[in-house]
Amino acid sequence: MQNELAIHLDAFIASVEEAGFSAAARRLGVTPAAVSKSVARLEAGLGVRLFQRSTRSLSMTAEGELLYRQVGLPWRDIADAFGELRQGAGKPAGNLKISMAPAVGRMYFVPLLEDFLAQYPDIVPDVWFENRQVDLVAEGFDVAIGGGIELTEGLVARELSQVRIVPVASPAYLERQGTPQDPSALAGHRGLLRRSIVSRRLVSWELQSDSGEQVVAEIRPAAVFDDPEAMARAAACGIGIALLPLPHALPLLERGELVRILPRWHATTRPLFIYYASRKLVPAKVRVFVEYVVDQFRARGIAGRFTSG
Repeated sequence: MQNELAIHLDAFIASVEEAGFSAAARRLGVTPAAVSKSVARLEAGLGVRLFQRSTRSLSMTAEGELLYRQVGLPWRDIADAFGELRQGAGKPAGNLKISMAPAVGRMYFVPLLEDFLAQYPDIVPDVWFENRQVDLVAEGFDVAIGGGIELTEGLVARELSQVRIVPVASPAYLERQGTPQDPSALAGHRGLLRRSIVSRRLVSWELQSDSGEQVVAEIRPAAVFDDPEAMARAAACGIGIALLPLPHALPLLERGELVRILPRWHATTRPLFIYYASRKLVPAKVRVFVEYVVDQFRARGIAGRFTSG
């Protein structure tokens, strides 16, 4: 009976975190019909409906949300504990679900995985590339890397780096339109503006100089994006001037596809953090990954590159 309950809870939690029976089945290595049957038996045993089902979607009921809030994190802790015991007491092992922004993740974090996996071959990174702020606990992530996730109770954030934002343009654009020599000259140029994925508002160009002077620069909109990588490509194509975070600008600056302008001026954004859930016993797989990333950001000089210039 207890083993059946464990199977039913596994199916329920996987269905919530994978947003469907088919995806949950792939995660658990069973058929979608088996997942559906397990969830139905759990519902029958509890006497409540946990999901609203339709041919196109699966959504939790209020009872389902309550159950997931109460058992989701403890059940993952139990699964982690058993997984570590099977691999050897305290040995880092198991699936590690990670969220990170697509471009920054590919450029700076994927290259770190080879050495990490050489040290911890029993950990399987399950990396989700999404340009949004995830709900770490509710969506079942072990770790998230990014900036601006609301630090609610139960979350821990370790700072990886401050992040500087710099004005850039392509050589072709500057040849056609000229190079602005101070922020006031930006009013005569075409700019690539960014829309915040959180507030949905346009982000203003609030610049500060190395000496501490601050201005809000005006620029004529050429296009609006909600993704800094798209802005970087548009700037490299010569569409206009962009304010880009250094993590996105650096590869293009180093290849000469973009040029830094107004070198005495920059903007700032929220630091880059690595987030994980606060627990009495942090799983070994989470602990070693967090420490590895923090150490590598310093050892490889990545943090310094994000604040240079």
